[in-house]
Amino acid sequence: MQDVTAATRPNVKIYTPADNPRFVALHRRFPTVAYLRKQARRKLPRFAFEYCDGGAGADGGILRNWNALDAVELVPRYGVTTALPPVDVELFGKRYSAPIGVAPMGGPSLVFPGADQMLAAACQRANLPYTLGLVGGMTVERAAEIAPDVLWFQLYRCSRNEHAIGFDLVKRAQACGVSALVLTVDVPVRTTRSREVAVGITSPFKPDLRMLAGILTSPGYLRSLLRHGQPRFGNLKPYTKNTADVNEVAAFVRREMGGAFTWDEIAKYRERWKRPLVVKGILHPADAEKCVALGVDGIVVSNHGGRQLDGAPATVRVLPEIAGAVGDRTEVLFDGGIRSGQDVMKALALGARGCLIGRAYLYGLAAMGEAGVRKALDIVRQEIDITMMLTGLRELTKVPREILYEGGDGRAFPRN
Repeated sequence: MQDVTAATRPNVKIYTPADNPRFVALHRRFPTVAYLRKQARRKLPRFAFEYCDGGAGADGGILRNWNALDAVELVPRYGVTTALPPVDVELFGKRYSAPIGVAPMGGPSLVFPGADQMLAAACQRANLPYTLGLVGGMTVERAAEIAPDVLWFQLYRCSRNEHAIGFDLVKRAQACGVSALVLTVDVPVRTTRSREVAVGITSPFKPDLRMLAGILTSPGYLRSLLRHGQPRFGNLKPYTKNTADVNEVAAFVRREMGGAFTWDEIAKYRERWKRPLVVKGILHPADAEKCVALGVDGIVVSNHGGRQLDGAPATVRVLPEIAGAVGDRTEVLFDGGIRSGQDVMKALALGARGCLIGRAYLYGLAAMGEAGVRKALDIVRQEIDITMMLTGLRELTKVPREILYEGGDGRAFPRN
């Protein structure tokens, strides 16, 4: 049931689940993200669900992310507050409704046609950060029209011709008012994602009869495909002689994009980009220190959602050490396995200032289109409210680690 306890909010644009007129009706069908995932599996063609749900290798990274977050325990505290505390947060000089945003994703329109536009519109409505991926399904200019107040933009390394394409993309992002630029460093090579390969998502992409049958028997997917068309790499079209062939663009991507950003290259992007710069894919404190030394405004502690190195540690396990090393000098964001507002609060208590979420929102999108994205946002947002009330927190300015139950160090509870 929706909690209608009186809420205290500052005088800024703050969205709450109560602003969604369909919240109560949808909440009966989808009380948690897990229910959205089940619906997504039923509604999507199999190839689309496997692309969304799978990771590298045997999905070990995904499972470690989930299991590690589940292993973090919260301590309830009562008698502290009777009203829902404010959950709005300031990131890079802008205030958002909650410490959550959409992570950059590659090819979300393969999961559900038109995904990028729907994600952007939902974030603009909810006043939450939306990060458009370079290989997303719309241009940064179009994203700026849909989500002008909350738009971030992610880049992979395009190093040919002295980063000519990468630097031109920076200019385009500046021209259309992008708030933050995100450089992804954890894809020096694309690893094997076995579930994708097994259903035929390879390059060149050649849909087989099973894929076509899956599309034809998935009405929601088919309607969105007819409306939005085949997924395209819109941001790269100006550099590919405006070819309409997806495989030609994919071949261009393989030629132009490769390797991880070097620290010298990040420094060059820092020189050109005068707004907040974020580096995504940090899993080691020494790499976080290098980011700080280069003047980066934020880092995203991330193992790429378990889609790169199958044996990488769970993101939440490395978060405390990284946040402890640089958290007072740069904004530390968290990405990796979040399925609930409780997961968000665990990450904040371990040193993150905000969280980026990918799959959970795609599950909502797949379950029922744009309304599903809004529902997924609402679920996580409401669970943050509930968790704050149950742990006795009055604000999100600094979430204390004392809300966690940590019995392994000789003391089960904090002495306060």
